[in-house]
Amino acid sequence: MSDRPAIGFIGLGLMGAAMVGRLQDKGYALTVIANRARAAVDKAVDRGASEARTARELAAASDIVMLCVDTSASVEARMLGDDGVIAGLREGAVVIDFGTSLPGSTKALAAQVAQAGGTMLDAPLGRTPAHAVDGKLNVMAAGDRATYDAVKPVLDDLGENVFHLGAVGTGHTIKLINNFFAMTTACAMSEAFAMADRAGIDRASVYQVMAAGPLRSGMMDFVKAHAIDEDIQLAFSVANARKDIGYYVQMADELGAASQMSGAAKNALGLAKATGWGERMVPEMVDWFSALFDDTRKP
Repeated sequence: MSDRPAIGFIGLGLMGAAMVGRLQDKGYALTVIANRARAAVDKAVDRGASEARTARELAAASDIVMLCVDTSASVEARMLGDDGVIAGLREGAVVIDFGTSLPGSTKALAAQVAQAGGTMLDAPLGRTPAHAVDGKLNVMAAGDRATYDAVKPVLDDLGENVFHLGAVGTGHTIKLINNFFAMTTACAMSEAFAMADRAGIDRASVYQVMAAGPLRSGMMDFVKAHAIDEDIQLAFSVANARKDIGYYVQMADELGAASQMSGAAKNALGLAKATGWGERMVPEMVDWFSALFDDTRKP
């Protein structure tokens, strides 16, 4: 693999588009494919990227295939079938799934990639698209160590903190554990502020007391930024949060360890999504809880 491998990128949403821009800034040759919207693809093509018609065509042009899509089902749809990545994979190519996926699906796909002569890594991400623009992501990579070492220079161009965490699937497992904890904390903090509203207590007073002790956290401050300062600093949707909690529960069930703590967050996020809040950001769950509590007061 050369110092500047040819990269195929699937999934130019907010995060993926920022990553593609970063890779182009660093001089990589890219092939992209339209998924849901054309604007980011057109921008990448205007900067010199090639556009593929199918995932198979993209894979055939790439040393590394990167995916940054929303669900395991979306990954599988792009990976499998006659027009999928695996069908067009070069011998020795690397596939990297940057999304938050089910570990079981990742392991199954990795086995099929290996049969096709390639290697698959899972490398879910931490931080935001704004960090991606400057190559400041957290990258939780897992899979074959020699392959990781070979592509680490590329990952270093995307991330400030790049980890190798173990066998394939480990990155996705840790990301789901991370997001379970994060979204449970966000929902709990949102309810705390909304409960203060119900009790007639100023949100700032609640935050002042809680933040002075061991409860202080980055997630608390994300929720506080919206609840008190009216500033959304965490651009992560309720729908995505509900998906990740659902994946965590499914993973736990597959491990034979039924989660005891995720139910409340799963229920709250699910209800919020079902009542039209799916595209709102997680810190806005404060407003959803406040509205819920107001509804419960009605006769």
